[in-house]
Amino acid sequence: MNAKIRMRLVLAAGAVFVALAVGLSAQVQTTTSTKSGAASHTTKVVSGEIVYINGNSMIVKLDDGTLRHFNNIPDSARAIVDGKEIGIKDAKVGMRLEKTVTTITTPQVVTTTKTVTGKVWHVMPPNTVTLTLEDGKNQTFKIPKDQKFNVNGQMTDAWGLKKGMIINATKVVEEPITVVEQQAKLTGQMPPPPPAPPADQPILVATALPEAAATPAEPAPAALPKTGSELALFGLLGSLSLAGAAGLRFLRKMVG
Repeated sequence: MNAKIRMRLVLAAGAVFVALAVGLSAQVQTTTSTKSGAASHTTKVVSGEIVYINGNSMIVKLDDGTLRHFNNIPDSARAIVDGKEIGIKDAKVGMRLEKTVTTITTPQVVTTTKTVTGKVWHVMPPNTVTLTLEDGKNQTFKIPKDQKFNVNGQMTDAWGLKKGMIINATKVVEEPITVVEQQAKLTGQMPPPPPAPPADQPILVATALPEAAATPAEPAPAALPKTGSELALFGLLGSLSLAGAAGLRFLRKMVG
């Protein structure tokens, strides 16, 4: 029995809370608008060559010489390589990749307007005001700094509020934000095919050059030419005789 009673109390409290939340949301009207400014675009291009692949991981050597390790690349990732869409399973070592990242930055202003209408039941300036809303229920609101109230077309602050006044209060909050969106495009080129082996070339065959015909030696003359003379022979014999005589004279002197 106690458990049933507790359950009913919990359900009743929940129902009251929901009803209160719906009532409050119905009494305060909130509108939100967004105004966008001119967007700016920046583009960054990074390129490199695949130097290692293992399953869904690969290492790319960027053009500046640094190595980037990409781990656990999903199978759904796609790149346009030589005009064809491929996945990580089709990537090859030596493939060139180029990633173009476009960043779009858009300034925006979000304007939130809250409006409430009711009869002043109690006011504690400059902090709070309690209003009797259209459904006859009272609700206490915290008064924002510098908040103005519209009373029969006249604007006044919290100090000018009196019990029984019908007021309309509007709170406008403008919040500047920046929306950043990135668009990435990955393209590439397959590695060039390996060079074809050289075509078969004929083997050079060494051939012996024909020997030059031997020039026949000129036969020795059988006799001296007619221009020869015996005078030179006689001169040689005379010289030898004089040398012999001089030698004998020298020997005699040595013996004597």
